[in-house]
Amino acid sequence: MTNVKNIISTSVAVIATGAMFACVAPFASADSAQTSAVVSSRSFPKTSSVKKNLFAESTSTSVDEHSKWGGIETLDVPQTESQAEKEAAAAAAQKAADEAAAAQSAAAAAASRSEQRVSIPQVDLGKMTGTGAELASFSLKFQGYPYVAGGNTPAGWDCSGFVQYVFSQFGISLPRTSGAQATVGTPIASLADAKPGDILANGTHAAIYIGNGQVMNAMNPVQGTAVSGVSVFGGAGYSIRRVM
Repeated sequence: MTNVKNIISTSVAVIATGAMFACVAPFASADSAQTSAVVSSRSFPKTSSVKKNLFAESTSTSVDEHSKWGGIETLDVPQTESQAEKEAAAAAAQKAADEAAAAQSAAAAAASRSEQRVSIPQVDLGKMTGTGAELASFSLKFQGYPYVAGGNTPAGWDCSGFVQYVFSQFGISLPRTSGAQATVGTPIASLADAKPGDILANGTHAAIYIGNGQVMNAMNPVQGTAVSGVSVFGGAGYSIRRVM
């Protein structure tokens, strides 16, 4: 009986083992066949576009106007200036400063001339007679005319050019320089004896005497042609000459 059970058990084990191999073999065969049929292929598309230079400076940006950046888009970022812009701004500021200084200087000169005219007693040449008084009165018509070095016309003259022009209108020809004008005509001993129309001159300046210690003369580019005191000679000596 025992032998019969052993034989049956052995037979069942053999049958079971055979059935297992019968099932596994096809699967193995199928796996092997499927593996051999696999063909490798690229898992991502080929890139054909040129890569941008990430280190190049960006010249423009395009941002959706509705984009939100956590408030950073509202930051007030200070703008920087190039060296050329800084130099241009500095030049403009310097020009403005120079113009302001020139305007201030011109205003001060105008105020000085006004103060000088007020401080000098006015001469009434209308009460005087004679050609010299007429010449002095005529010279006053040129107050405010420009001073131009080397000039001798109303368009612009220097001190001796002014004296030469005024006398030429009365038919009298004078030398061109102040030093030469200091030698013409008849010498007058002192200012107390001077009369309107006399010439006051030295090697550096020339003027027409109008009376009361005053002269009409072309002074400088700032003050132009104006009335002044004889102090315009700066304390230097001068000749008083009468030619009419």
